[in-house]
Amino acid sequence: MKKTQLVFVPALGYGHLVSAVQLAKMVLERNDSFLITMLAIHNPFSSSISKNTESLASIHTEIRFIEIPETIPAPPPEALAVGPASAYTSYINDHKTLVKDTIVNLVMAQNPAPIASVVVDMFCTAFIDVAKELGVPSHVFYTSDAAFLAMMLYLSDREDKGEPKFSPTDPDYIIPCYSNPVPYRVMPLLHTDVEYEAFANHGRKFKDSNGIIVNTFSEAESHAVSALLARDDIPPIFNVGPLIDHKGKSQSGSDAVKGDEILKWLDDQPEKSVVFLCFGSGGGFDEAQLKEIAIGLESSGHRFLWSIRLKPSKGKLQASFFDNYGEILPQGFLERTKNIGMLCGWAPQVEILAHKAVGAFVSHCGWNSTLEALWYAVPIITWPLYGEQHMNAFQLVKDLGLAVELTLDFRRDCPTDFVKAEVITKAVKTMMEQGGELRNKAKETSEMAKKAVMEGGSSYVAFGNLIDQWLGSKP
Repeated sequence: MKKTQLVFVPALGYGHLVSAVQLAKMVLERNDSFLITMLAIHNPFSSSISKNTESLASIHTEIRFIEIPETIPAPPPEALAVGPASAYTSYINDHKTLVKDTIVNLVMAQNPAPIASVVVDMFCTAFIDVAKELGVPSHVFYTSDAAFLAMMLYLSDREDKGEPKFSPTDPDYIIPCYSNPVPYRVMPLLHTDVEYEAFANHGRKFKDSNGIIVNTFSEAESHAVSALLARDDIPPIFNVGPLIDHKGKSQSGSDAVKGDEILKWLDDQPEKSVVFLCFGSGGGFDEAQLKEIAIGLESSGHRFLWSIRLKPSKGKLQASFFDNYGEILPQGFLERTKNIGMLCGWAPQVEILAHKAVGAFVSHCGWNSTLEALWYAVPIITWPLYGEQHMNAFQLVKDLGLAVELTLDFRRDCPTDFVKAEVITKAVKTMMEQGGELRNKAKETSEMAKKAVMEGGSSYVAFGNLIDQWLGSKP
């Protein structure tokens, strides 16, 4: 069979890399005539990303991984503080020449098979121009939800029309991709001009691609998907999700042992009795907030499994694990909760959400985590921390009715965004004691997700259409 090449360029975060690998795996499962190369840009914000790339490369030998040389300096901490998305984007954009040279010298020169597409992450839109220079198509792989994709396109529309940026004094916004008016306070990533412009610029560049691949399923976000379909100025949209690695991240050594301990502990708990708290690789808290979470959990009286991390150090995006829990958490907490709670660092999230003992998920509302919870019918308690997570939480609570609000807001007058113990207790008790309707809705959504990826389902069909486009593409 004639071979065709795909070149993936994921963004820096581990979640973006994992999603890209999962998409590549699904492509190969549907059609093994593709040769896939994954270009890994050095992540200066995390010391573990190279190890993660190496680990993925060792597992997924059917995908060729190439690490881009580490020659571009990291953004200064002050740039990250002012506009993390803007600084992140600028750092990626500075790799245009390196990425182009890598494709020319290590992909095209080494294999004559045509490149059907350069598949770029939602933050890597600069490489759409690289694909054009090389005379090959490009597709955007959008690793977040359809609603925020439509939001980014909406921002570019506002900019192009000369409309003002969002303001805290404005009334709630009527935005086509959300079925409820959106308050300013749930859009912290758009509160500064530099961030607003960064997302608008990405939205504008999406239109220059040959298609947008979205890790969602149409049934979950029907309102947002309809808003996208109503546009006639964007390339084809392929909703191919949920893309989930059901085996989870392969671990060895102490992490594997800890994972086994966690799952054994869950085996001993009653069905749907455990609240699982996990906030992603960047989801850490300062000591005061960790103490407050502990007080809130203990006061709820419910069983819990808590993946606990300290907030990232200055200039880093990844939170850090620690194990001296007794020195930070309230005195006596570990002893008083030893029969109902478990603390851990790294946690096998997919396996935990799949476990019958888990009854609720306190989450940062990152999109990968959200899809995993929806797939396994685990209702969510929202605690967004950064990026588009507040808007994901807003959609889950207000538009989709799939979550309980612990917090949605972000207040500039309260930069620490401190959440009190009684708020945590109330959210946990509400979900665990009065969440029957949410559980039913989560179960229905889970069934829709599974049907979507089955033969004949909406995502299965969209995936087939995407592959057909690639195989019909002319370099």
